[in-house]
Amino acid sequence: MTIKMRGPSAILKVFLTGCLVWIGIGAWAQNSIVAVTGSEQGDVETVRIEFSEPLDTLPVAFATQGPARIALDFAGVMGGAARSTVEINQANVQSANVVQTDERSRVVLSLKRPASYTLQISERALLVTLEPAASAPTIEPVSTRVTANRRTDAPLGAVDFRRAGEGAGRVRLALPSSKVSADIKQVGTTLVVELANVSLPERLRRRLDVNDFGTPVQTITTTEAGDLVRVVIAPQGEWEHTAYQTESELVIDIKPLKIDPKKLTQGAGYNGQKLSLNFQSIDVRQVLQVIADFTGFNVVTSDSVTGTVTLRLQDVPWDQALDIILQSKGLGVRKNGSVLWIAPKEEIATKEKLEFESKLSSENLEPLRTQSFQLNYAKAADIAPQLTAGGGGSSAPAAPGATASAGASSARILSVRGSAIAEVRTNQLFVTDIPSKLEQVAQLIAKVDIAVRQIVIEARIVEADDSFGKSLGVKLGGADVRASKGGDGGYQVSGENRVAFGTSYSNAVGASGFGGTNDVTSNFVNLPALGQNGYNPASFAVTLFSAASNRMMGLEISALEYDGKGKVVSSPRVITADQAKAVIEQGVEIPYQIATSSGATSIAFRKATLRLDVTPQITPDGNVNLDLEVNKDTPGVTTPGGISINTKRIKTQVLVENGGTVVIGGIFTLEEQEDETKVPLLGDLPFVGVLFKSTNRTSKKKEMLVFITPKLVSERAMVR
Repeated sequence: MTIKMRGPSAILKVFLTGCLVWIGIGAWAQNSIVAVTGSEQGDVETVRIEFSEPLDTLPVAFATQGPARIALDFAGVMGGAARSTVEINQANVQSANVVQTDERSRVVLSLKRPASYTLQISERALLVTLEPAASAPTIEPVSTRVTANRRTDAPLGAVDFRRAGEGAGRVRLALPSSKVSADIKQVGTTLVVELANVSLPERLRRRLDVNDFGTPVQTITTTEAGDLVRVVIAPQGEWEHTAYQTESELVIDIKPLKIDPKKLTQGAGYNGQKLSLNFQSIDVRQVLQVIADFTGFNVVTSDSVTGTVTLRLQDVPWDQALDIILQSKGLGVRKNGSVLWIAPKEEIATKEKLEFESKLSSENLEPLRTQSFQLNYAKAADIAPQLTAGGGGSSAPAAPGATASAGASSARILSVRGSAIAEVRTNQLFVTDIPSKLEQVAQLIAKVDIAVRQIVIEARIVEADDSFGKSLGVKLGGADVRASKGGDGGYQVSGENRVAFGTSYSNAVGASGFGGTNDVTSNFVNLPALGQNGYNPASFAVTLFSAASNRMMGLEISALEYDGKGKVVSSPRVITADQAKAVIEQGVEIPYQIATSSGATSIAFRKATLRLDVTPQITPDGNVNLDLEVNKDTPGVTTPGGISINTKRIKTQVLVENGGTVVIGGIFTLEEQEDETKVPLLGDLPFVGVLFKSTNRTSKKKEMLVFITPKLVSERAMVR
C-alpha cells in the first residue's frame, strides 16, 4: 500500500529551486520564459519568473477567489518552459502552470487560499510577492514599479460599465494600445486596477454609481496615483472576478459568488486540493480518515459504514475523490461547518425525515409571540394578506400536537397558528407567530419596505400645417350704348374712341360721358377667380369703347394666392413611481343632448382633452419600459348633431433608455387638388385659351409626431 499526497501536512516549506528549461531552437530572437522558481523568507513567499530578455512593462494580472489563483499575461513572450506545470509546494503556492498562445504566454499560480500580491521587475525576472495572510492587504508603492524605458503616456479612452449574464457586472477599459500593462488585485473588499504608461483625461476623473444595474458592483472610481491610473471597483457581498485583454480593451467581469454551505468546496465542479491515492483492499473508514487528515475537516462516520475499497487516483481533487468513494459504497455526506457526517444514504434520509417531523411538531407546541412592524413605504394592508395567503387568513390556532398539512404550510409564510393584523392609521403590522417565523417576516419586510424609484415621463406632440392655394379667372363681355343715348343704330358721337382702365364697364361709360349706371352690359365669359382663405380675389379690368359705333368691350382678370404655415407643440409631463400608473389631462368637456327612455332629454358631456396615460417599469439594466397612451382631442366643426371632435390618439409599449428620446409614432397627410373651369373648345385654344377658363389649385400638408422622454429621478433629488 502506498499513498502519495501533496499538501501542507506532508511537504510544508519545501520549494522548487531550479526548474530551469532551456529555450527551443529558433526562439532566440523573441523573449521567452526561462524558469519559474519559488522561495520563502519568514512569512513572505516569492515566485520568481525568469525571462531571456528584460521586461518593459508589467504583465496584465488578475486573481480569482474560487479556486484561489493568480494569472499573469505576458504579451509577446514565448512559453519556453519544457513542462507546462511546475510544482512549487510552498506554504500557500502549490504550482505554476505555463500556457502558450500565438501572441502571449500566461502563467497561472495555484494557491491554497486567496492572498494579496505585488509585482516587481528585477533585471530579467518578475517577482511575485505574496503578502502574509494575517497582514492587511495594501497596494504596493509606486517605487516598486518599472521605472525604466518610460514612454510618453497616452490617454485612457473610456471607462464603461454594462450588465453581463448571470447578474455579473462588466467593466470595460479602452486602453491606448495593446502594450499597456495592467495590474489587477483585490485590496480589502475592493478590486483595484492599475495601468502604467497611461494618462487620465479630465472627463474620466469621476465616480460612477452603478448600483441600479443589479450587480455586485456598486461604484467605479477612476483617479491618478503618481504615474499610474488607478480604477477602484467596489463590489458588495460575496463575489469573484475574471479579466482578459483583447487588443486595446481590458474587460473585467465581477459576478456574485453563490455560497452553498452544504457543498464541500465552493465554485463550479470540483475545486479541492489535488492528491494521489493508491490502495489495495483498504477499509473504507481508513480512507475517510486519510482524507480527513489531508483536508483538515472533522469527519464523523456512522457505525453502519463498513467494507473495503481498492482505488488508484492520481492528482485528483480531494472532493472528487471523496465523491467517488461515497458513490461506490452507496454513502452520503452532510456538511455542518467544518464537520462532515458520513453514513448510508437511507440512514441520512431517515434521520432528516425525523428531524423535519420533530421540527414541525415543535412548532405546534412552541409558544406564540406578537411583534409589531412599522412600515415606511409599503402599506400594511397590502402586506398582511401576503403573509397569510392561501392559509385562511387569521384563522384560529390549531390544537396542540396537531400536524399541519404540507399544502397549507407551503402556501403561506406564517405558520398555521400565525396571524397578521394591519393597522391602517399608523401603517403598522402586528404579527403573531413563533419566533422563527417572526424572523422570516422581518427579513421579508426589510426587502419589501423600500422606497420605490421615481421617474419623470415627458411627451411632446408636434403638429405642423403647411397650406398653399392659387386661383386665376377672367370676365369677358361687351355692351351697346346706342339705345341708352336716345338714338338709333346710326347714332354718331363726334370724338375719338375712348379706353378706360381699372373699373367696371357701366362705370367706365358713365365716367366718359356716354352713359350711367343703367347701361346694359353682357358678360359672355364669366369665370372669375375663387375666394381663398376667406378673402375675395383682386381684379384688374380693361374696357374698350368705340365712339363711332357706340359699342364697348371689357376684360376683367381676377387672381388670388395664399400660403400658410402653422405649428402646435403640446408637452404633457408627469412624475410617478416604478410600475405605478399616472394620468395627466387638460381640455374641455363639450355638452350635448341625449334622449332618455321616457322621451325626455338630458345633458351629457364628451371630452376634448390633451391626455397622457402611462405606466412605467424600470428594468434592472436602467432602461424604462413604458406602456402608454397619448390623446390629443380638439373641438371641430359644428354639425346639426352637435360639435364634432378632432381626435389624435396613439397607444403603444416601448423600451427607452434612461434620458433618451424616441419617436413613438406620427401621422403625415397630404391633400392636393387642382380644378379647371373653361368654355368648351375656346378654353383649349393656344395662348388665348386663358381668356375662357378659370383655374384653382390647393395643397394642404399636415404632419404630427409624438416624442417620449423618460428620466429616472435620482435619490438625491427625491430627498430634496
